[in-house]
Amino acid sequence: MLSPEPLKLLAFDGEDLEVISTHLQDAAVAPAEIAWLPHEKRFALVMDRYDWCGDQSGERTRRRSGLHFERVLGVKRSHFEQNASQKAVLLSVSFEVVDEPAGLVTLYFEGGGAIRLEVECLEAAMSDLGPAWPCGSPPPARV
Repeated sequence: MLSPEPLKLLAFDGEDLEVISTHLQDAAVAPAEIAWLPHEKRFALVMDRYDWCGDQSGERTRRRSGLHFERVLGVKRSHFEQNASQKAVLLSVSFEVVDEPAGLVTLYFEGGGAIRLEVECLEAAMSDLGPAWPCGSPPPARV
């Protein structure tokens, strides 16, 4: 039975972001669905996340989800092509305090790509945008 409950999470510190990161591990992200809006100080992306909670009960599903960060001052990419045609696999998201409350948020992708956000403070939200749908095999086990 597919879970009808959409997930909605907020992050205001590194521990909160770890929870979001866990739920987004192995999400498929189309580079065209990543946006940096400098005038709004917002960075946002939409992805298809694997539902790890459903996996524990034997359900293999994905959900369309959005993640956005507020108070973003700058964005840098490393080995990440914004114009790539293939989806990237998000491995994790982390926060490093630089000058409290300011810091760096880093999104790590399979293959060594990364996107780093310079933020005034950590203010992030993740929300499921629709119902779950069945998918094939689960993502590969990571060590």
